[in-house]
Amino acid sequence: MSSLVSYPHIIIDAHGNARIGQSRYKVLHLAAEHFHYGWSAEELLRQHPDLRPEEVYAALTFFYDHHDELVQQMKQQADAVEALRAGQTLSRAELLARKREPD
Repeated sequence: MSSLVSYPHIIIDAHGNARIGQSRYKVLHLAAEHFHYGWSAEELLRQHPDLRPEEVYAALTFFYDHHDELVQQMKQQADAVEALRAGQTLSRAELLARKREPD
């Protein structure tokens, strides 16, 4: 038996991203802070005072209901960043030297 789950305060945008209402926050953003930093709902509220408790709890509920999928998305994003870093040919020292050079 399949049931349709509704998440108050969560919308899916045109790109398929779960967002907290009309805010700028993606659920994945809060899920990553919770997953990687161990932030509780209360800490998320302290860090994001523009969110309401019901929005944070809805985001965490969505995260746990879609845990494997969202953790996989976090891993893919981290892998993409690492690939960009690996492709960087200039060192930090070289970049700073360029910055010091006159135009």
